[in-house]
Amino acid sequence: MSSMSRDALERRVLGVLRPLVIVFLLVITLFPFYYMVLLSFRPLESVLQDPGALWPKPGEIELGTYRDVLASQADGGQGFLNFIKNSFIVAIGTVVLTLIVAIPGAYAVSRLEFFGRRQIGALFLGIYFFPAILLAIPLFVFFTRIQQRGTLTGLLVVYVAQVAAVSIYMLRNYFDTIPASLEEAAAIDGCTRIQAMRHVSLPLAMPAIASNALFVFMIAWNEFLFALLFLVEKRDNWTVSLGLSQLSGSIEVPTTVLMAGSVILTLPIIALFFLSERWLAGGLTAGAEKG
Repeated sequence: MSSMSRDALERRVLGVLRPLVIVFLLVITLFPFYYMVLLSFRPLESVLQDPGALWPKPGEIELGTYRDVLASQADGGQGFLNFIKNSFIVAIGTVVLTLIVAIPGAYAVSRLEFFGRRQIGALFLGIYFFPAILLAIPLFVFFTRIQQRGTLTGLLVVYVAQVAAVSIYMLRNYFDTIPASLEEAAAIDGCTRIQAMRHVSLPLAMPAIASNALFVFMIAWNEFLFALLFLVEKRDNWTVSLGLSQLSGSIEVPTTVLMAGSVILTLPIIALFFLSERWLAGGLTAGAEKG
């Protein structure tokens, strides 16, 4: 009887604490983003008079800050529309090329037997842990000599080289969870290994591929060090992160403009996360094979 009452007490306490903890975590997570969005819509005069206001006054919301941020320099703006285009080109190109390399590479490491197969995963992970700053000067010199410094192509190649190894490592671990007997059954039905990979393994690995694509996109979209080294001298090829850093380092740029640039940098990641949520929710292999 005491055990039942203790269980009921624990359920009641947890029933009260759970929503409180969830609300607390939501507040501390969303408040910085909310305040950033709020500052981006408020006029600079209002921000200077009352910087701590958490709710806009009637008629205080204006879109002029975003127009200033997105407009080209020739029109008196910051040119972020061009930066967004450059960032999308680099980020999407990095995702596509990385997956083209990582998917067959991860499948080969997971399914094929060859010398050093067990050690190659640790090697890939070690490459990712190698500090990027140590590669900055050699890559800067190399791409300068081949006349690719200042181009989006050179930056794209660097990003793919950075993330390909860890993408192979991550996808290899997921391919290992897919029962090999499913491919063996496909082989009995006449499928080649490539056909079995295409029609059996790849559809089951879509959650991992989607999450890996989002991971690679976030790295390429937010990366700053190599963008600074390769593109700083050519403003037309700047990415969003590089453009935002120049805003934050300028004393002439108002806080509202800086916050608008931060919102523009953040929104694509949030949108992509919600669009790919159904792929990120969980694996599709549950129940695929009966034991």
